[in-house]
Amino acid sequence: MAQFAYTGRKGGQKLSGSLEAASAAQAAARLAEDGIVPLSIAEQAAETAGAGFDLKAALASRKPALPELIMFSRQMYTLNKAGVPILRAFAGLAESTTNPRFAEVLRQIAQDLQTGQDLATALSNHPKVFSEFYVSMVHVGENTGRLDQAFLQLSGHLEREQETRKRIAAALRYPSFVVIAIAAAIAVINVMVIPAFATIFKSFKSELPWATRVLLATSDFFVNHWLLLILGIAASIAGWIWWTGTPTGRLWWDRKKLSLPIVGNIIHRALLSRFAHSFATLARAGVPLPTGLSVVGRVVDNAYVAGKLREMREGIERGESIVRNAANTGMFSALVLQMLAVGEETGALDELLEEVAEFYDREVDYDLKRMSDLIEPIMILAVGGLVLILALGVFLPMWELTSLARGGR
Repeated sequence: MAQFAYTGRKGGQKLSGSLEAASAAQAAARLAEDGIVPLSIAEQAAETAGAGFDLKAALASRKPALPELIMFSRQMYTLNKAGVPILRAFAGLAESTTNPRFAEVLRQIAQDLQTGQDLATALSNHPKVFSEFYVSMVHVGENTGRLDQAFLQLSGHLEREQETRKRIAAALRYPSFVVIAIAAAIAVINVMVIPAFATIFKSFKSELPWATRVLLATSDFFVNHWLLLILGIAASIAGWIWWTGTPTGRLWWDRKKLSLPIVGNIIHRALLSRFAHSFATLARAGVPLPTGLSVVGRVVDNAYVAGKLREMREGIERGESIVRNAANTGMFSALVLQMLAVGEETGALDELLEEVAEFYDREVDYDLKRMSDLIEPIMILAVGGLVLILALGVFLPMWELTSLARGGR
């Protein structure tokens, strides 16, 4: 919401003031409701002098999170099933939501509906909140008269997405803590521990072991060039983000992610599970297969997999079978291709796709449970290597000094 300054006339009297509105048009509409003929409306700059950053307000105006969209879909299903008019449903939800930004989006959708737009078009005006998949499902629900079922299927789809994210986050929690602990240990050793031994080592007359020289050089770089190190890391991260944001970089990275050790198979199967769930939902709703593949290609959030799905769509548009095109992508196992063949022959493709999705879900669950067991030895080796280098670098000169002292007796 922005603040607008206005001047206007009411009953021959000139008025001026300010009001809060989402846009200048909405401000004019509110003035007209009060019987004021607007002469000028200008948005006021936000006052920052003497005002601190309001963290609570910033958090409250965030983009709607996945749980909020799930709750919204559930509420819309209940309201539609109960026969509540769509305008009243949006007005009520706009008043009850705790996220001001989401509330404003719902009000704007209600205004668009009042102007004669259909619900899918009104939702598509807010692509940062409602994905193309969400809009497509609502569009199908409107055209088939089953809008309540569309919202029910959407809530189930979003709940599965949330559950998958939670499982992946839980599986990555332990490795993340270990990596952070190793990084912190390396920083403390190089900044505080090694410099304490450096003065002792410099007094030695003999050549220091290679491990000690490596530790001293690394510690010297940390202590004397820490700003350059931070700038280098920041520049590397910024460059990586920029490059993976380009079409070429994103395609390369999305393809590379599928072949990463340990996590590559998990990412691959999770993407295929998302594809199968989404495609089954669209197929059950009556969306044509080529259109469904186009929509799902943008839902999977992987440029490489999206390209394979475009190839499938083009093959289906040429009249080829789904199974043949799925096999040509090289993404599906023989078991999954067999299930797709049965679904295509029996006309129960949506049911077979759900079984495919459940198959991949079970595979992902199993891999996530094993991931900690697979990563743990790597972490132990990393910690052991760090301790070994530290021990060799610190104690080898001590042992040599002790040997020389004993030999001089």
